Amino acid sequence: MRTALLQSSGSPGSTVENLKVLDEAAGRAAAAGAGLLVTSEMFLTGYAIGDDIGRLAEPADGDCADAVAEIATAHGLAIAYGYPERAGDAVFNSAQLISADGTRLANHRKTHLFGCFERDHFTPGDQPVVQAEIDGLRVGILICYDVEFPENVRAHALAGTDLLVVPTAQMHPFQFVAESVIPVRAFENQMYVAYVNRVGREGEFEFVGLSTLAGPDGVARTRAGRGEELVLADADPAFLAASREANPYLLDRRPGLYGSLA
Repeated sequence: MRTALLQSSGSPGSTVENLKVLDEAAGRAAAAGAGLLVTSEMFLTGYAIGDDIGRLAEPADGDCADAVAEIATAHGLAIAYGYPERAGDAVFNSAQLISADGTRLANHRKTHLFGCFERDHFTPGDQPVVQAEIDGLRVGILICYDVEFPENVRAHALAGTDLLVVPTAQMHPFQFVAESVIPVRAFENQMYVAYVNRVGREGEFEFVGLSTLAGPDGVARTRAGRGEELVLADADPAFLAASREANPYLLDRRPGLYGSLA
């Protein structure tokens, strides 16, 4: 499945403008043969927007979800996007996957919040594995800091995730995560990982870009630079199956030795 990574910070504070950016990118991605478009963390609203997070937060089935579904349907591709989710009195840092026919397939609430900013504005989620099927691939979702915990990614591997999409807001000086950690996560768990970042300065943060789709061989299929960019790469089920046969990490595990990890 051709996967498009939308490396963009959009227009922080404006869901209207960010939906326009998404619509334009979806058109370009579909024209290039993509079946899935993935955005950065908190793409619909912006990341460093302070108390506007609470003001702009919406339910998973809110107006913005409807708007994204219309974009997905218009261009004939699935979309995974980051947004602040309102659920009762709680606000979650979430990412939702919508199919090419506009169906809401999966919604992940970030389980590991990074730093005081996130802990001040969000409630942590408690479901580590969220998945859906797209074009014969089992697609899982994590968000940014989540992927830096090997237990999270291994849980996805054990649950059969083929392509892990990770909307992120990776900031300076942690660019080694995009450059080194993500390819290792893909290799050690025998999956594709699509890691999609924000760019530029936003509030107190400087986002480093470097979005990538890494394969189960640990090789980046595509890598963006430091600016606004749409890059594409393929997640190949046949290559994934062959790689898993050649690198049987999951089969060679000895879970009885790992009890102390929990």
